[in-house]
Amino acid sequence: MTTLPFPIAEDPDPATAEKGRILFAGMTEFVKGVVAMDGLPPANRMEVCFAGRSNVGKSSLINALTGQKALARASNTPGRTQEINYFTLAEHGYLVDLPGYGYANAPLPVVEKWQRLLKRYLSGRQTLRRAFVLIDARHGAKKVDEEIMSLLDSAAVTFQVVLTKVDKIRQTELDKSLDVTRKVLAKHPAAFPDLVLTSSEKGDGIATLRSIIAGIT
Repeated sequence: MTTLPFPIAEDPDPATAEKGRILFAGMTEFVKGVVAMDGLPPANRMEVCFAGRSNVGKSSLINALTGQKALARASNTPGRTQEINYFTLAEHGYLVDLPGYGYANAPLPVVEKWQRLLKRYLSGRQTLRRAFVLIDARHGAKKVDEEIMSLLDSAAVTFQVVLTKVDKIRQTELDKSLDVTRKVLAKHPAAFPDLVLTSSEKGDGIATLRSIIAGIT
């Protein structure tokens, strides 16, 4: 089997960056929080979703992408987000914020309920174009991330890894994290080959990620 190199996604050219900027320039609004599959909005527009361990920085990344500081709720308490949260993306798409996984302090029945909902969504949403799996650049891919990747493999949902908080570590540490993550990704056929490095605080990678999303909508 040929091992993909999983290079860092290149910065978009000006025209591509402008498409991404325009896509996110409109008002992005919260639609609803979903706690069961029958509560999902009609599958009449494409959607992209964001998955990641609790406190990986999902809410901060969504806020950075949309240019709205408080659109997605950030929390210092792992596992606080217990719903699938839908946000509009222009007039023809949804941004979907999935419940954080890898939570430590939530009651077991609650964790099991979240896991069932997450699996059912990822396995059965026909309008899902791509999942973005967020990984903390300080730690690299963990076993719990691999579980989600395996689920996406089985559901034939293309996923792309986005490393968050790259401003928090030195280059040598980032290189080690990238090495760990690439070795994990080599096992997963649904993995998209390019990695995206982001910092919600510094704005690193935001234009790149916007452009990627614009290109698949």
